[in-house]
Amino acid sequence: MADISTPNLDYNNMIEAWDINDALMGGTLNMRKLGEQYLPKWVNEERDSYKKRLQVATLLPAYEETIKQNVGRVFASPIKLSDTVPAKLIEFAKDIDLEGTCLDVWAQEFFSIAMQYGLAHALVDYPRINKEVRTKAEENEIGARPYVVMLNPRQIIGWKSKNEGGKVVLTELRIKENIIIDKDHYGQSRIEQIRHIEIGRESIWRQDSENKQWALHEEWETSRKKIALVTLYTKKTGFMRGTPPLLNLALLNIKHWQSQSEQDNILHVARVPILTAFGLEDGAELTIGSSCATKFDDRNRQGLEYVEHSGVSVNAGKESLAELVEQMRLAGAKLLRDQNTSTKSIDQTQEEKMQANSPLFTMAASLENSLDNILDLMAEWIGLQNDGNVDVITEVELARKKIDATGALAIQSLRQSGDIRDVDAVVAYQRLGLINADMKPEDVIQELKDSEPNLLGNL
Repeated sequence: MADISTPNLDYNNMIEAWDINDALMGGTLNMRKLGEQYLPKWVNEERDSYKKRLQVATLLPAYEETIKQNVGRVFASPIKLSDTVPAKLIEFAKDIDLEGTCLDVWAQEFFSIAMQYGLAHALVDYPRINKEVRTKAEENEIGARPYVVMLNPRQIIGWKSKNEGGKVVLTELRIKENIIIDKDHYGQSRIEQIRHIEIGRESIWRQDSENKQWALHEEWETSRKKIALVTLYTKKTGFMRGTPPLLNLALLNIKHWQSQSEQDNILHVARVPILTAFGLEDGAELTIGSSCATKFDDRNRQGLEYVEHSGVSVNAGKESLAELVEQMRLAGAKLLRDQNTSTKSIDQTQEEKMQANSPLFTMAASLENSLDNILDLMAEWIGLQNDGNVDVITEVELARKKIDATGALAIQSLRQSGDIRDVDAVVAYQRLGLINADMKPEDVIQELKDSEPNLLGNL
């Protein structure tokens, strides 16, 4: 029977891909714990033999390292807030979650979760205020302010929405949480609860320890006029739905984990020659050792020899692993890509960088929009109008600035010769990243004129 803990159907459809991500992000030790789930036991393989094979299996962290490198490419430079962001929001950004985390560090983790699962959520929340506190001034006195709660997509087990003016709007949200409750004598216990958010109302549901039934634990009214949830998608499959953008790489990484185990096993067999005796009578015994000798009557009919593996399957396994590594490169594992030492022009290098990073560049743009929306929602809580924005400077943009900086000389020459207008020159500089793109060209020109030295002095 369905209850408050029953996930949406769409949620259940995303679990399988998320499980693959979590397994690989846990590294070698986690993959060993999962055992037969990702490293199947062979037919007729003894349990002890399988355990030994599992204990020495090692994961090539292609998927995990690719996630980290992609996050690093997006955050090649610290996040910048435009000059038009209100001072209060700039102050909030220094501790965005009321846990001492600045916006730059918080955003990196936020983007990392989205890279892993295909989406990540941020809930802009506000502390619960006592009924005695009635005005904004009183709220400011007690230090109440909006903050952001980062939510793993696994936590959002259910949601409802409706269409308003052609736009899909959230109307309900169910969040699974784990909290720690202190007990007597320094003891603690972990409790799972579900937070149910509706327009104007919020409640907490907990499971009874005896009958395992979910019951209402606490509820209260809120001033919410909407559910302040911001979702970042890196591979969207629908509203509140996504899939890991590097899922193909993850599947290949698991295949490599399995194939590597088989290769290690065959190498172990191939490296140990087998001593074979021939021509012995039934019941005859041999003692083998450095201090022993063995006697035979006829060298042609009796003897000992070592039998070794031909090595054909070893080479086949080696080639198979090499092919898997190449497939992982194509699927996005840039850390495995060999350095290309061929000589290329600057234009070729830049074009290849843009082609390779265009999906990542789009994800970075989505991150900017999400961070802008978070700041807008925080501004709404305190009654401010936020006209500013967030600038995420990616590796591609930094490279573009370094490569295209020489173009600034050409723009300057055209400007000085009068072949282009000042406003066109400013726009060109903005595209190169040499001038703040958020400023109006006319304001830039006026500011430059105001800063020109007055050779005649004050008359």
